[in-house]
Amino acid sequence: MALDRLSRRVSAITESATLAVDARAKALKAAGEPVIGFGAGEPDFPTPAHIVDAAIAACSDVRNHRYTPAAGLPELKEAVAAKTLRDSGVSVTPAQVLITNGGKHAVYNTMEALLNPGDEVLLPAPFWTTYPEPIALAGATPVIIPTDVAAGFRVTVEQLEAARTPATKALVFVSPSNPTGAVYPPAEVEAIGRWALEHGIWVITDEIYEHLTFGDNTHVSVLKLVPELADTCVVLNGVAKTYAMTGWRVGWMFGPADLIAAATNLQSHSTSNVANVSQRAAIAALEGSLDCVDEMRTAFTRRADLIHGLLNDIPGVTSMRPQGAFYAFPSFEGVLGRTIGGVRPTTTLELCEVILDQAKVAIVPGEAFAAPGYARISFAVSDADITEGIGRIASLLANAE
Repeated sequence: MALDRLSRRVSAITESATLAVDARAKALKAAGEPVIGFGAGEPDFPTPAHIVDAAIAACSDVRNHRYTPAAGLPELKEAVAAKTLRDSGVSVTPAQVLITNGGKHAVYNTMEALLNPGDEVLLPAPFWTTYPEPIALAGATPVIIPTDVAAGFRVTVEQLEAARTPATKALVFVSPSNPTGAVYPPAEVEAIGRWALEHGIWVITDEIYEHLTFGDNTHVSVLKLVPELADTCVVLNGVAKTYAMTGWRVGWMFGPADLIAAATNLQSHSTSNVANVSQRAAIAALEGSLDCVDEMRTAFTRRADLIHGLLNDIPGVTSMRPQGAFYAFPSFEGVLGRTIGGVRPTTTLELCEVILDQAKVAIVPGEAFAAPGYARISFAVSDADITEGIGRIASLLANAE
C-alpha cells in the first residue's frame, strides 16, 4: 500500500477563513475593484512612533544581530510580568513567561504542551477560527458548545457542566470575544473559574483584546478573581491588538512552571527566539504610556456605535451592540433564502460571496466561527469605510425578493 504523500494531520487543517477573505479582498482591490474589506482582525492605526523608534534603534545594536534565549529576552519577560501586575492585578514571575511569535504561536505551543490524544477541550462557539486546529493537531477533540445572541454569546456554567466528561482536560475562555465582541461580567468570569477549579479543568484564557472594551464593559482576568487557578491556567496575550502591532509578531503565554518549561522546549526546536528587533519594540510598548491605547479605544467606541446603528437599520439584519474587541457579529438569517441580485443564498457562506461579488464588500461568514446565519464585520477601518461599506450592503439587500 502506497504511503500517503502528505501528513494526514496537516492536510486536515482548514484554511484560516479570516485571512482567506482578507487575501481575496486585497487581490480584488489590487485588480482595480473598489473593494471595502471588513475581514481582517487588525487595527487600522499605525504602530505608535515611540515603539517604531525603539525598533529603529535596536537595528543598530549588535546584540540584536545574534541568537537570544528561546523563551524571550529577559527584559521583555520582566516587562510582561510588570504589565500583567499593572493591568490585571495578577502576579507572575518572568520565569513563568514564554515570548512567542504572535498570539497564534502561543495558542499552538499551549495545545501541544498540554494536550494528549483522547483529551477533550471545551470550546464555546462562536469561536476564533484558529482554536480548533491546534487542538486537533495535538490529537485532542474540541467539544463545541453553542451560544446565541439571547445569552449575549456567553457560555454558562450549566452548559459547561453538561458538556463535561471524564476526558475533559481544558476550557478555552475568551473575553472580549473574537468574533462576537461579547464581554463577560466579572461575576460570570468568577463562576466559570471556580467551576473549572472544582473539577480540575485547565483554563486557557486568551486576553489579547483586554484593553479594547466599550462603555461599562471591562475585562477582568480569571486569575485575578480565582487566583487558586494558577496551577491549572495559562494566559495568552500579545502586543498585536493593543498597540496596533499585528505585523511585529510578538505574543506571550504564562502559566505554571512545568507547562512553560515544556512549551519553551518545544519552541527551542521549532522557532527559537522571536525576532530581537520586534522584542525590543514590544518592551517599548509595554513600558510606555497607554495614551495611544486610549486614543484607539475612543475611535473604536465611536465606530462600534456607528456600525451597530447602520446594521440594525437594514431590514432582516439584527446586531448586538459590540462590547469589546472591534467586531460586529450581525445575524443575516432574516435575508437568507431570498433572491439577491439574481442569486438565492441559503447560507451566510453563500451570502458573503454575493456581497463580495456584487457590493464589493468583504465580510467573514459565520460558518467560519461555528455560527451559521451570522457574519463577522471588523470595524477596524475608517468611519467613512464603515458608512460606505454597510451602505452598499444595505442597498444590495434592499432589492432582495
